[in-house]
Amino acid sequence: MTEKEATRFPDPHEFQVPSELKGWEEMYPSHYLFSKEREDWEKQEFWYQDKIHAPEPLPPLDLIFQEAWQIALSQYTTRVFCIPPAQGIAQRMVGCYMYICAIEPPPEEVIGEKAGLFEKRVFYVFEHYDELWEKWLKKFKALGEEMQAVEIPQELPKFVPEDQVLPAPTGCYVSYDILEAFSKLVNQMFKGWQYHFEMLNLTYLAYLMFGDVSRKLFPGISESAIGKMVAGAYVSMFRPEEELCCLSRLAKSLRGVGDIIKSDMSAQQKIAELNKIPDGREWLEEFDKAKTPWFYVSCGSGWLHYEGSWINKLDIPFSYMKSYVERLEKGETIERSLDKIDKERDEIVSKYRKLIKSGDDKKSFEDAYKTIRTIYRYAEDHLFWVEHWFHTIWFQKVRELGNLLVGNGMLEEVDDIFMFTRYEIPEMLTELSTGWALGVDIPLRGAYYKGKAEKRKKILDAAKKWIPSPALGVPPEEVAEPFTVMLWGVTTDKVKEWLKGVAAPRMTDVSEIKGFASSAGVVEGPARVLKLLEDIVTLQPGEIAVCPSTNPSWAPVFTKIKAAVTDIGGLTSHAAIVSREYGLPSVTGTGIATAVIKTGDTVRVDGDTGVVTIVKRAD
Repeated sequence: MTEKEATRFPDPHEFQVPSELKGWEEMYPSHYLFSKEREDWEKQEFWYQDKIHAPEPLPPLDLIFQEAWQIALSQYTTRVFCIPPAQGIAQRMVGCYMYICAIEPPPEEVIGEKAGLFEKRVFYVFEHYDELWEKWLKKFKALGEEMQAVEIPQELPKFVPEDQVLPAPTGCYVSYDILEAFSKLVNQMFKGWQYHFEMLNLTYLAYLMFGDVSRKLFPGISESAIGKMVAGAYVSMFRPEEELCCLSRLAKSLRGVGDIIKSDMSAQQKIAELNKIPDGREWLEEFDKAKTPWFYVSCGSGWLHYEGSWINKLDIPFSYMKSYVERLEKGETIERSLDKIDKERDEIVSKYRKLIKSGDDKKSFEDAYKTIRTIYRYAEDHLFWVEHWFHTIWFQKVRELGNLLVGNGMLEEVDDIFMFTRYEIPEMLTELSTGWALGVDIPLRGAYYKGKAEKRKKILDAAKKWIPSPALGVPPEEVAEPFTVMLWGVTTDKVKEWLKGVAAPRMTDVSEIKGFASSAGVVEGPARVLKLLEDIVTLQPGEIAVCPSTNPSWAPVFTKIKAAVTDIGGLTSHAAIVSREYGLPSVTGTGIATAVIKTGDTVRVDGDTGVVTIVKRAD
């Protein structure tokens, strides 16, 4: 590759995808594709793969979450809280992978207008966070319960039941109920994501402000030191794993329960065996209390329908508890050491406080620290409720619609409904309602929909085997958009590192990569590359997880790995936060870790400097 070519990434309008992906464009709304009409604007933007929200090829219906956050995140930045230099985040699909770009800052006069609104609106939220959080949680739970209450007809009756006609017709029948149900679910999902970003951008902003104050007061302070000062979060996202720890300790203390939990039986078989003994029934009572809502946590990120959640894949949490009971019997600690994290945080904060000389500087630090410690937990607190509990309910309700379509011969399998966009599903449901309403046996186009679903599943399978470019287009001279830096970890230096990977004749020629020093510490060990979320089950004790991004729902494995390295993610990404909470070294935002490192390579992770070194290649 020439020097000139190494200064840019492939052109998004000329980028070629493998032939096995032919027809992928039909799987997504047309406004998600790069187009001639917008070519001049699109070529001016720098697009990078969003491995935080879409680390894998996106099934068509699962795109709804991306559609929803694009609107919600952007509006809160540009129109609601008016963060002066920040604009929105645009999305495009290429070969089933999602690329995003940060819209360039607005003109100076607009920045000035936003600044006046920003100060009044943002600092009010900072000062009233606790009461606003309580209101937020109440209304969000109500929305989830509203979604759970949506009734999905499971059959089309030969004739409308008598009580819907006499003594007075209800006016709307199953043909309408089908259409209304999906429309409600879509609207509720978009509303949920509007709620999602109510304070999230401000959380990242508070971290950004605290970092700026710290760097000004303590020149040369490391990013990992800043991260340590905000670690130790008592948040909902860690509650599912805490419930598993409690259940595991209880199992160990009850006669016969621990042995059943440790057995190789399936979760359902274990439950049946536990029901046979008194102590087992006692344990199951506590288990049932924990399930709702805490087992509504996804087995992965919460973004993909096929990941499943603990509530419908009970073998997953039971496998974690099996490991926990075995470790408890060896005298090991299974919980994250909050006392240790709190102690380290307090010690480092005290150390830096002593360096402050003036009263004004002390006030600046204390104000910024109080704000970040107050609001920072929202970054992970809201996560359980939105991307896990709420999404799990959505998947359950959509599958009920899928079951209806299977029952009427329009789909082969229930999950085939996820092979269609939210714009195509109303067409399918309208066809079903029309066929029923006509009152005669008119064939529905089952073969058409089944064929389309099958074709799309093959395209998605092919896309999983493809490694697309980490970015598209010409990088800017400087990456300055604050949330791009803080959440995705995309900086000017990181883009240069990506280009090294693109320019290298072979990825194996790269022996050192750089990212964010997201969680302090230095360790060396064997790498385990996890390109797909389902690969997490292959992780072995003492390995270093190398992945596109991590997620707090992986908490049970963070007690057995040595460190975490990610392609995407800044200092406020999930990978950074969860690593700090478990006291593990972490380097995030490397861009090319999963392409450069191979499973079995011996790597050194330096969470103090953000450098990952491949010490020895696997044979």
